[in-house]
Amino acid sequence: MKEILREIGKIYRCLDSISNIEFKQFDLAKGQYAYLVRICENPGIIQERIAEMLKVDRTTASRAIQKLQQSGFISKESSPENKKVLLLFPTKKGQEVYEILLEEENYTNKVALQNISVKDQKTLLSLLENMRACLEPDWTLVKKGGQRQYLKKFNKK
Repeated sequence: MKEILREIGKIYRCLDSISNIEFKQFDLAKGQYAYLVRICENPGIIQERIAEMLKVDRTTASRAIQKLQQSGFISKESSPENKKVLLLFPTKKGQEVYEILLEEENYTNKVALQNISVKDQKTLLSLLENMRACLEPDWTLVKKGGQRQYLKKFNKK
């Protein structure tokens, strides 16, 4: 049922588009809100962990984090154990916008799930977590330069 992943994609694009428009007033560029939320929820997190959480490559994470720092939403501090490791923390400005992002998340959850019973919401979450777990090995493989199985038959020619 290829329609399932297509519907998930439509939901993602719909929410991403809304967020990018609404969050522009807070000087958050495309997708930066997701990084800010993770940093606010995990003060002292390192860039590599955020990339893993959001399923993006390090370069993408680095650009977004750099822009957040330049805009005054986050700060970077050297780890006391290893000065080469940079820890990310929200600034006061970042924390204030985070509160708005939480309100948006709560509102969006309420709207999106309004016609789905709590039981079905739990089932849906479980199914989505299962789908993600099935896809993560492919994500890791491709991220490390590997090739997924379906491509191998085309590359033999």
